[in-house]
Formats: sequence, structure tokens, C-alpha cells
Amino acid sequence: MSEVKGTVGGGPAFVVDRGGKSGVHDTVRWGLVVGALGVVFGDIGTSPIYTLQTVFDPGDPHPVRVSSENVYGVVSLVFWSVMIIVTVTYVLLAMRADNDGEGGIMALITLVRRWSSVGGRRTAAILAALGIFGASLFFGDSMITPAISVLSAVEGVKVIQPSLKDLVVPITAVIIIALFLVQRRGTAAVGRMFGPVMIVWFSTIGACGIGGIARHPRILEALSPTYALGFLAGHFGTAFFALAAIVLAVTGAEALYADMGHFGRRSITRAWLWLVFPACVLNYFGQGALILEDPAHASSPFFLLAPDWARVPVVLLATLATVIASQAVITGAYSVASQAAQLGYLPRLRIAHTSESAIGQIYVPWINWLLMVSVLTLVFAFRSSAALAFAFGMAVTGTITISTLLFFYVARRRWNIPRWLIAAGAIPLLGVDLLFVAANITKLVHGAWLPLLIGLTVFAVMTTWQRGRQIVTAERIRREGPLHQFIDELATGTPPTVSVPGTAVFLNRGKDTAPLALRANVERNHVRHEHIVIMSVEVEPVPRIPDGERLSVEHLGPAEDGITHVTARYGYMETPNIPQALAMVDPAATDGPLDLDRASYFLSTIELRRGPAPTMMPWRKQLFIAASYLTADAASYFGLPRDRTIIMGSQIQV
Repeated sequence: MSEVKGTVGGGPAFVVDRGGKSGVHDTVRWGLVVGALGVVFGDIGTSPIYTLQTVFDPGDPHPVRVSSENVYGVVSLVFWSVMIIVTVTYVLLAMRADNDGEGGIMALITLVRRWSSVGGRRTAAILAALGIFGASLFFGDSMITPAISVLSAVEGVKVIQPSLKDLVVPITAVIIIALFLVQRRGTAAVGRMFGPVMIVWFSTIGACGIGGIARHPRILEALSPTYALGFLAGHFGTAFFALAAIVLAVTGAEALYADMGHFGRRSITRAWLWLVFPACVLNYFGQGALILEDPAHASSPFFLLAPDWARVPVVLLATLATVIASQAVITGAYSVASQAAQLGYLPRLRIAHTSESAIGQIYVPWINWLLMVSVLTLVFAFRSSAALAFAFGMAVTGTITISTLLFFYVARRRWNIPRWLIAAGAIPLLGVDLLFVAANITKLVHGAWLPLLIGLTVFAVMTTWQRGRQIVTAERIRREGPLHQFIDELATGTPPTVSVPGTAVFLNRGKDTAPLALRANVERNHVRHEHIVIMSVEVEPVPRIPDGERLSVEHLGPAEDGITHVTARYGYMETPNIPQALAMVDPAATDGPLDLDRASYFLSTIELRRGPAPTMMPWRKQLFIAASYLTADAASYFGLPRDRTIIMGSQIQV
């Protein structure tokens, strides 16, 4: 049995048990289940608020008429969509493809890159690009989820008092602003409340669903797939367009996979199968029974399902649940942005750790304010959850389809599963996903264009940054020159230098080239320090690196010349800390102890200018240069003491 310590962005630290016998770990396991309920299932757990309401919305450009046959067909389609996409695709299949315990589309991208050597590199490159687009769509999801979730909950006040409908948008805006303002404080204390609140939430919606089913028990016949298939076959025109709203029932499915590293596959599976799935299904069927009783209930079946005396508490509970759902997707956006930056797809962003004990609790200011402005814009532009639903479905279906495709590629390469078995699983599951994508494409002019635009914009930024980094890196290598040749020249006194006491640490990309700052110090200032450490940071395609495997030390040049190369390895979910890493270096490996208390740190910075070379299209050059201004201060990012950090610049044309 092994354990992996993990944290949840915005939640407390947990210990994920990867296996073993039951006993003393039972309490920990159930604690993980409760934690997963609070963080993982907020989005999918609040989908019953707006899914059926959206399906039967008379304002839909392709409305579904309320009739007994349509209600049975829609409820059956909702059930089997959740069963196929969430339970089969994610819980039973995708969650078995982990990257050292971590899940999510970024983990799938690293697995595709890792296993590309086994198969065609061109295919892997195309799939990795698709994965980046899927991650880009997730940012669209991160903007739409808080808007539609909080709007849908606050809209419950219209059921209680219709005269309050004009206050829905202002109240939603206030809640969203407050939510984003508290992000910088960290959410460990609030995170401990998430699980119990969501237990109350799922228990409540399940109980309301049972009450609805009791009025019309025959609705349970919709559990049979014949109703879903009959609805699709007999009323394809209606059913096809209904799929664009039915997909809202699986929003948040990606979160089950993305948060696997924080809670473990077993805990998420237990929470889903034992509480979340039954509660959501009961509520959907209860809403269906309520609509059968009176078609007028289709205007707001979720809130009307609650007894009159319970509607105010249910609205308050729904608002709290949607805030939790929003919190989960916001911290998920922080995590994806951080991982993308570590993998070289985004500039190095400033990241603040909001907990001294839980490394996963991070706050990314630039992402936070971008999301807040975007969410508020969506709230004031669309003004209702029904209007936002068309945009929401496109983001969800795109990410799910790409994740499914990447999973089956990884399954084939990683486990060498026979092609016929891959085809037997991939064809029906991708067929379902693509059917949902096609249905949402019909909503392009009604809002589905929004997540595609966001996704394409983020995709352009990420791929442009990756390409620009390659160009700049190649030019830096040319200017820096071979490191060993430079060290040999330094040993022979070419150019002549004066040795000064103390320790100098030069950050560099690797050990093949000389740092620009070191070269400038020697060639222009004609000085060198008694101890010189050339420090490289490598980000591995794994979440975390154990401390025992963190460092590798290598002598450069003649013995006892005081020049050492140190490589510090980090996982893509970690933030490098150079002084902390150097404190772990054995003094015997550096010809004596390093004076880290007074050491000077040298950074080489690059000023980018647009050049005439046809390296990229002109607009991509401008985009790359503009994105470079988002790069976090290197001294802060690497944890360097600012009063002992020296920055030396250079200019490169792209």
C-alpha cells in the first residue's frame, strides 16, 4: 500500500490512499469521500437546477413541446447520458489513465507526449494539439460555470416572489464579485465546510425527487433505454435539438477526472455511485413526474419540486451549492493555468500559495481578475441561465469528446489493448459524444459560438507561446555558446578575470550553454566569484518530484575551480524555490559550503522585438510579444531574495 499526499485548490490537505486493506485508513477514506463531495461534484451536482428547465424552455429556438411522450423520452435520455458519459467514460474508464496519480486533460496530454515514442509521433502531435484545445475550452467552461450556476440559483427567488425578478442579475453580480474578492485569502477554512454542505444538498434534492416520484411512480419506467432510443428514433428532429440542453446534465464530468490526484479514484467513485448519482437521478425523475402532473411546472421544475414551506431554504441552499460549484471551477482554472505554464504553453504567471502546509492551495491573480471580469460580462450580457445554457453545452461537449479520444489513444499505447477492443469501446462512446457536439453546433448563433471563440483565443495564445519560446530558445543557445568551452577559456585566463569572495548563482536553462549573465560578468566586468553555481530548473511531465530525486550536482572544469552545475527537478504542479533547493546540496559536492545567506543571484532577461525573419506570422509575433508582458517576475517565481538578485538584459528579435 502506498500513500500520496495531495491538496485541493481551495481545500484542506488530504492523504490519498492508493490501495491496501481496510482498517485504520477507513476514517481517512471516508474523509476523502466527504472532501470529494465538496470539491469534485459541485458543478455536476447543481445541474438539476437548470437542465430540464432548459430542455422545455419555450424561448429555445428549437423548443421541445411538453407532452407525456416527450417527458419520458427526455428523462430517459438524461439518465442514460449521465450513465454513459459520466459513469462509463469517466468513472470506469478515463480515471484509470493517470499520470502518477493525477488526472484531467493536461495529464492526458503529458501521457500522449510520453507514449508517442511507442507509436506515430505525428499522430501524437495532432492529439496533443487537440488536447491543448480541450484545455482551452476548459477556460471557457471556467467563465460560464459561475455565471450560469449562480444565476440559476438566484432565479429561484422568482418562484418565491415574481416581483423580485429584476433583482436576479444585481444579486448574482454581488455574489460573484464577493466570490472572486476572497480568492486571495485562500479557502482552507471554507473548504472544510464544502463536504457537509454538499451532503445536505444531495440529501435534499434526492428527498425532493422521491416526493415528486411518489406523485407519478410510472416515471420510473423511463429508466428503460427503450424510451431514450424510441425518443431518438421516433422523434429525431425534436430529440436531436433537445440534446443541446440535455448535455447540461453532465457538466462537471471533467472535474471527476481532473481532481483524481487530490482524492483518489476510489473515493471519487464511491461518492459518485453511492450518493451523487442516485440523488441527481431521483431529482431528475421527480422533476419529470412534476411536469407530467402539470405542464406549467416546466417553467421551474427544480424549485417547484420542493414543498412550499421549503422553497426559501432550498433557494438559499442552491445559492450556496452553486457558489461551491463556482469555487471548484475557479481553483481548477488556477491549476490548469499553472500546469500549462510549467509545460511551456503559457508565460510564467505569478502564483501565490495561500497555505503554508498545503502546496496545492494556489491563487493566480491574473487568472482571477480575468475570470471575474469575464463572468460579470456574461451575467450582464445574457441575464438568464437559459440564455447561457447554449454556450455552456458547447464547452462541455468539446472537452468531453477530446478527453475520450485521448484516453483511447493512451489506452492503446500504454496498455497495448487490441485494436478491436479499442474500436468496440471508442466507436459507441465517441459516437455519443459527437452526437452531442453536433446538437450544440446547431446553437452556434444562439451563444454556442462563445466558448468556441474563447477556446480558439486561448489555443492561439498557448500554441503561439510554445512556438515563440522555441524561437527564442534557439537564438539564446546561439548567443550563449557552449558552456564547457566557456569554462575552459575561463580556466586559461581568457579573458583575464579577478576572483572575488562569495557565492554567485546563475540561473540557466540547462548545462550545455553559458548563462548570458555569467558571460557578461566575465567579458565586461572581468570578475568571477569564488563559488559559482550554474542552476538549471527542469519541469518534468509528472505532478511532483520526491525530495530525494530533486537535485543532481556536477563539477565543471578543473578540480577545485569552484564552478558547479546543479539541476533541480520539479513536477508541473510544483513551484520552484531555488534557495530552498540549494540548501539541500551536499557541501562536499561544491568544494566547500555555499554561503547562501550572502549569495548573489544573477538572472538573464530577454527583451523581445519583432524582426523581419519569417519565423511566425506577424500577428503571432505581436501576440507572443504581448503575452511576454504577463510573465511573472523571475525573482519572485523562483523564490530569490530580491535584495541579492541582479538582472542583466539582452534583446532578441522574433
